[in-house]
Amino acid sequence: MSRIGIPRTLAYFIYFPFWKVFFEELNQEVIVSSPTTREIMDDGVRDAVTDACIPIKLYHGHVADIASQVDYIFGPRLVSVRKHGDFGTETFCPKFLGLPDMVRLSMDNIPEIIDVRVDLKQGKDEFFKVCSRVGVFLGKSEKEVKKAYHRALKVQKRFKKLLYQNIMPPDAMDILFAQGERKPLIAQPDLQIAVVGYPYVIYDDYINGRIVSLLEKENVKIYTQDMLSDKIMNRQARNIPKSMFWYFSNRAVYGALHYMQQKNIDGIIHITAFACGPDAIVDRLLEIEAKRHGQVPYLAIMVDEHTGDAGVRTRVEAFLDMLRFRKDKS
Repeated sequence: MSRIGIPRTLAYFIYFPFWKVFFEELNQEVIVSSPTTREIMDDGVRDAVTDACIPIKLYHGHVADIASQVDYIFGPRLVSVRKHGDFGTETFCPKFLGLPDMVRLSMDNIPEIIDVRVDLKQGKDEFFKVCSRVGVFLGKSEKEVKKAYHRALKVQKRFKKLLYQNIMPPDAMDILFAQGERKPLIAQPDLQIAVVGYPYVIYDDYINGRIVSLLEKENVKIYTQDMLSDKIMNRQARNIPKSMFWYFSNRAVYGALHYMQQKNIDGIIHITAFACGPDAIVDRLLEIEAKRHGQVPYLAIMVDEHTGDAGVRTRVEAFLDMLRFRKDKS
């Protein structure tokens, strides 16, 4: 049995259920890094290249957090996870593509990285081939891999169903793996707000200045793009002149456009990472679309390693006060 380390950031918030089950079905122990702390962030800032965005710096910190506890780090080279039909080529940010090399060359004393290439544009069977390559690396037979693959797909499907019930990924994982109870739904929320952005910023409560926790305490019902199916979001691709090149950016844009059209949504919050090139385009696009959709209240919160809770809280509370005043006035 080997110990496989999975950093609790980046693609973790969307794909962890699949890989946890897949590795455990292959009789491997899965070890996840701790929730983000100041120490983890400082370690990442120290080890990463200076011009990296905060999510990439944070990834280095999470690798450092589990490096001494595992035999391998699972750090796939994410290229593309879907064909995007008539909307053009879609890939991940270049830093995702080069992430295994960045970690390997900038950090000392880390275990071997399983950096299997994931490019699902190659065909419908490509994902199984990816899993097969991981299985061969671990010395497993094709029969064992196939069994683990199908079991993991079922669990990932259940995970998505929980998301579509307006449950956030961290809570859905707790429910899925019996680590917690389903949070009670807010019966009569004061406000309903869509929070969009990259999942590794939305759901990391430390790096985003605890926005989600703050909104929940303010009796706000939160929606995110990850609660929408691809079918629902892809309809929005026809409402803009051109889709973007990046997978997570498109998800943020399509999700925001969908929620801008929903009458029950009182406002949109976009959480964006400083020094993220694609996100700078996303933010400007959403600002324009918010005005085009009848002046939908829109707030952008930019975060980096220096972001503090107090500044975020001040801006969010002011936004909520404005939304409540607007709602009472109408």
